Amino acid sequence: MSIFFLILCLILILAKWAVQLWLEQMNQKHVRARAKEIPAAFVGTVTPENYAKSVDYTLAKSRFEKIELAWNLMVLLAVLFSGVLPRFYRFFQQTFGHSIWAESAFLIVMSILLTVPDFPLDWYSQFRLEERFGFNTSTSKLWWMDRVKGLLLAVALGYPLLALILKLVERLGASWWIWAWACVVIFQLLLMVIGPILILPLFNKFSPLPEGPLRDRLLALGERTGFLAKDIQVMDGSKRSRHSNAFFTGFGRFRKIVLFDTLIEQLSASELEAVLAHEIGHYKNRHIPKTIVISMIGMLLGFYILAVLAQQNWFYASFGFQSGSIIPAFLLFGLLSGVVTFWLGPVFNRLSRKHEYEADTYAANIMGEIQSLTGALRKLNEKNLSNLTPHPTYSGFYYSHPTLSERELSLAQLRLSA
Repeated sequence: MSIFFLILCLILILAKWAVQLWLEQMNQKHVRARAKEIPAAFVGTVTPENYAKSVDYTLAKSRFEKIELAWNLMVLLAVLFSGVLPRFYRFFQQTFGHSIWAESAFLIVMSILLTVPDFPLDWYSQFRLEERFGFNTSTSKLWWMDRVKGLLLAVALGYPLLALILKLVERLGASWWIWAWACVVIFQLLLMVIGPILILPLFNKFSPLPEGPLRDRLLALGERTGFLAKDIQVMDGSKRSRHSNAFFTGFGRFRKIVLFDTLIEQLSASELEAVLAHEIGHYKNRHIPKTIVISMIGMLLGFYILAVLAQQNWFYASFGFQSGSIIPAFLLFGLLSGVVTFWLGPVFNRLSRKHEYEADTYAANIMGEIQSLTGALRKLNEKNLSNLTPHPTYSGFYYSHPTLSERELSLAQLRLSA
């Protein structure tokens, strides 16, 4: 069984890589075929210069993605099939023992080590690719500080959580996975509450939106829609990138509306109101609770599969581990789960797109017109050099949002209630 499972894993890994490569190649061809002239839907709203630049950006990112896919494939194959994992695990046990804290430390250390191969490509993406197209505003110092802070947070938050899960495995026997799932769910919900207060400020500066017509307009929108937020804050996203966004965080009286400073620079007051109305639309349609529930169900299934695999000797033997500890099962499951979840991407993206259409509809009805939201979407696509002509299959796998043309067509078909 171990040889069969090993071959199956190799086939799944290579199949995922081959399909990802095929998607990139297909999308490149699709974009190049439409690069000579602006699509009819955008004539008059997108300049030839900006369209050409967005095509160049799309193709450059796609070429880089192919390199990244090949690199990630080589790293994964080397880690899984070279025997380095069981050898390092035995060394770690001999050095630090078999206690729960030592076992948890092994997973944390492995998680950190597995991020190291990503650093060169991440750095190139930020300081070469994004720099080339005018998006990068970060510095090497800030880039490294972000990664150090991220790793320290992973240790501070993940280490005790892992130790708790391993304690549950030790104490509860076969039912450990249910209680472990419950602990992780509670932990994630807690992070959603304390994250905006304690974690996000470690990476970005948040300041209140200054008094004035824009603040009054956005607060009036909140009152009109029954979306009462504690504050409207501006995040200094421009210190890393010229890309822009808006979101809200927290629950109840701790809810905050957050606007990137780049977004405020790029959009008019009515367009900012429409973007915020779109975000409120997500809240009103209960998209976030729905997404959380789906995520919880998926996580529960994942814990169950992990619990089943952890009881199979062949699962450990396939990669050179000895059974007796659940730690290798955690590690291997984390490394292999992506070869399965990748194929579910189009399903979840389809649901996400449905939510985006519903939020657009809500925003248009609240605004009483579609021009503000359409204008905001066009500017955001222009400023971010978004791909205006992705291949439908490619967007199905990778786009959680509808394309600009799809959103504009949907908005144009609305019968507004306001």
